[in-house]
Amino acid sequence: MFQGFLPQAQEFLWGIRLHNERPWFLEHKEEYQTLIAQPMQLLAQEVFARFQEVSPGSPLTLRVSRIYRDARRLHGRGPYKDHMWFVMHRPHDREEAEAGIPAFFFELAPEGYSIGMGCYDASPLTMEKLRARIGRDPAPLETLARKLNRQKDYTLQGQEYKRPKGDPGPLLFPWYNRRSIALCRECNWEGTLFSSGLVSQIVSGFVFLTPYYDYLTSLSADPNPRLPREE
Repeated sequence: MFQGFLPQAQEFLWGIRLHNERPWFLEHKEEYQTLIAQPMQLLAQEVFARFQEVSPGSPLTLRVSRIYRDARRLHGRGPYKDHMWFVMHRPHDREEAEAGIPAFFFELAPEGYSIGMGCYDASPLTMEKLRARIGRDPAPLETLARKLNRQKDYTLQGQEYKRPKGDPGPLLFPWYNRRSIALCRECNWEGTLFSSGLVSQIVSGFVFLTPYYDYLTSLSADPNPRLPREE
């Protein structure tokens, strides 16, 4: 059962960021297993099971990150990740993955932890579909945007275009003009992280984010806005 991360986990993550090399990691590998890998697995499994209980209609898969970076994509960085995460998303094929699949996530980094949902590396076509839907029928997203604006835990994030794609009005402008999109809550290393209460905090966050997840997930079935519309 997950009982919380230990404060020393932060020290390890700062250590791997500052000493991202094989000798240092091998010297501290046991700390990685005890402080990061094992509690992250327990946390992910408990959150996944609890969320499936409260949202039985959402078929999801669970994936927990590994500390090893892909050797083909180091790009001058060290061989190890200095932040760890797990994600929950619907099963998908390769083509859907390339379009950017919405996913719930929890991430642990040296600076703190994040709970959220978003389209990682959303394709331009996915964001075009979002803009096209806003143009056709803005009301559903307006409802979601107002709900988001009434609370303070989760904020809309994602890289914005330098030149706006359009202006659907002040409420939806932040949604309309993004290259990618996510809703995220960012927290410092604090009490909840060190207790079993983190499971409930993450699950309640995912429950709040579910309508946004469903909305973004449904974009995949929308018509391609680049193609002429059939009369």
